[in-house]
Amino acid sequence: MIRKTLKMEESDEKMIKRYMYLFSGLFLCALGMVMTINAELGYAPWDVFHKGLSNIFHTTIGTSNIITGIVILLVQVIFGEKPGIGTLCNMILIGVFMNIIMSSGLIPVFNSFTPSLIMMIIGMIILGIGTYFYIASQLGAGPRDSLMIMFIKKTNKSVRFVKNSMEITILIIGYLLGGPVGIGTLIMSVGMGYILQFIFKIFKFDTREVRHRLIDEDIRALKNIVFNSRKKANS
Repeated sequence: MIRKTLKMEESDEKMIKRYMYLFSGLFLCALGMVMTINAELGYAPWDVFHKGLSNIFHTTIGTSNIITGIVILLVQVIFGEKPGIGTLCNMILIGVFMNIIMSSGLIPVFNSFTPSLIMMIIGMIILGIGTYFYIASQLGAGPRDSLMIMFIKKTNKSVRFVKNSMEITILIIGYLLGGPVGIGTLIMSVGMGYILQFIFKIFKFDTREVRHRLIDEDIRALKNIVFNSRKKANS
């Protein structure tokens, strides 16, 4: 049954805008993550975990990102959480984008602290903006952010509190797996929650009001777009 808040009569233009938000947001997330990694001041909490996994299984950090997303998604499905197309895209594309960006060599690695710190902070801001865009598409949050949104709704705690609690927990696990930790890790563990909450405030975005599309709804919507395009072409 289609929910009233997201009617299937939604225009093709709005659907296209949603997907533009989704893909641009995912790319920005990947770009921000690579910038924080190349700063070499210590990985972000989730990347500490991903790097720990990559060391164990001899994969790239992008591939470890994908594997982690799949596992989290399976756990969420078991507990009754339904994914959207955006969830699947997040699970796969961020890792793919990271591999592409890192292999391109476009993001520099500095040999001094100050430019590395500046790049890390810029990367955090870009990551926060990317997170806003892809969640605002309401096509399904990624596995990790779905957990964050779920905890926010269930606990009624702030974005900052939930984000920081999750990342400190995963940081400890990642460190035990051999992931690299540095001063940048501490900055991102504490600062990312503040940055994300600030960006959400700028865009007047409340995650409690987010209602993501489910996959079956998106399939019907995409069929409508194809049908309307063919109808216009034949008219």
